[in-house]
Amino acid sequence: MLRINPFARLLSQPSCNLCRSRYRLENRVIQNIRTSSSAAAVAENDDVVAAQNNYKIIQEAGNFEETEATRPDFDHSKPIEITKSPFPQWNYGDGVPDNGKSLGQQHHEIDPYAPDRPMISNYRLVVSGIAPRPIGFISTVSSDGQKNLSPFSYFQVLDHDPPMFIVGFSSRPGRVKDTYRNIKETGECVINTVSENMIEAVNATSIDAPYGVSEWDVSGLHEAPSTTVRPSRVAESVLSIEGKVVDIKEFTDHQQPGMSIAANVLIKATRFWVKEGTVNADYSHIDIEKLRPIGQLGGISYGRIASTFERPRKKWDQEVPKSEFLAKLDAAKSNVK
Repeated sequence: MLRINPFARLLSQPSCNLCRSRYRLENRVIQNIRTSSSAAAVAENDDVVAAQNNYKIIQEAGNFEETEATRPDFDHSKPIEITKSPFPQWNYGDGVPDNGKSLGQQHHEIDPYAPDRPMISNYRLVVSGIAPRPIGFISTVSSDGQKNLSPFSYFQVLDHDPPMFIVGFSSRPGRVKDTYRNIKETGECVINTVSENMIEAVNATSIDAPYGVSEWDVSGLHEAPSTTVRPSRVAESVLSIEGKVVDIKEFTDHQQPGMSIAANVLIKATRFWVKEGTVNADYSHIDIEKLRPIGQLGGISYGRIASTFERPRKKWDQEVPKSEFLAKLDAAKSNVK
């Protein structure tokens, strides 16, 4: 059996005929491996370049400074208004009280996997339609100690007992994001909330800084020590959540040439950190006026909480006696065998 090291130097030519034949065979194999490896690297690089040319998620904002200069100033002192609900006189069975307007518009069916539908159309449809979305501001550390801090649009809390969170890493040209690589290597992270006063610094961490440049330095945000994981907390955040990875799902069947793999990461909280003065006495409820959360919308747009309203959950047994409509539904249910 011929054992070959593809990275070894070419052998000096031996003297005997048999040895020379073996020499030529080994060198041909070595050259073929090197050629095929080089060709594969070139093809992979070509795929990445093609993917980058088709990747249009990063939206060009033009002369944004000029556009923003025409807009009114952000009012930091504006309180969050609490209003009545949109239809306080709503009754069971009323549906949407808009005189049928919402039913008069037809829907258009879309196949997200249609051959002629570009990926960017799915991206823009989803981020503009599923809004607002919380920003998952995640700090990680690589196995060799490199720190990373980055915001994520595909993030959400899943449960409270145990406290579970999910982060989505979408496919992108070239290698995976540093945050995903770090999480895979170490299984640890910190999730930090984003308030109005933080958004400029948080947005700055989304810049495509080269490997080795710390987003902590780029943003000017401050590190605070964690207890159960290596990554630091963001000291400016009202709430930070230390977490460890429970599961990772990679979508290998959907990976395209030149693009990194898409994945979902399930994270279980190991510690909560909440700022003093923002939470009630038993640390069970954060004051929204102190949190001042920012939501992500479509494109480069963000939203703030300007007003809220309340709608209590109701119990069937308490509502049936007060509603003729529910009483009829309840009676019909009782007759079903």
